[in-house]
Amino acid sequence: MQLLKLFMDSSALMAGVLSAEGGSRALLLLSENQKIDLIVSEQVIAEVERNIARKVPKILPFSRSLILQSKITILFDPKPEALKDRADWISHTADLPILISAVDAGVGFLVTLNTKHFIDDPQVARRSGLRIGIPGDALAWIRDNLV
Repeated sequence: MQLLKLFMDSSALMAGVLSAEGGSRALLLLSENQKIDLIVSEQVIAEVERNIARKVPKILPFSRSLILQSKITILFDPKPEALKDRADWISHTADLPILISAVDAGVGFLVTLNTKHFIDDPQVARRSGLRIGIPGDALAWIRDNLV
């Protein structure tokens, strides 16, 4: 049986690392237990580590361990030429590599807490062809798609 594939951006991954509760942590646990295939890019890992090192440096080793435990797949960032043709997919260009990574990974859902850039503009989902939502939405999608 093929697992449901979800891409997690840095806001959602960071929430899962920093909180022992909530939808983001539930997704990490589902991935750890191999109930879903959770995917991130190198950029996501770099952003999470940079933010944790700046905000709560003492938990950096724990965050790395938790990410490894969660059996997350880490993909290479997309090459710059892969971004050119899709530059109009999202208004905040710093998030374009995240969006393209999710599309190229063939996921069914992009999980984010960055509602301003990914969710408030419905054209992002339309242009990318992705379902995009917060962790609670992703959990509902998983429930609806479990066979």
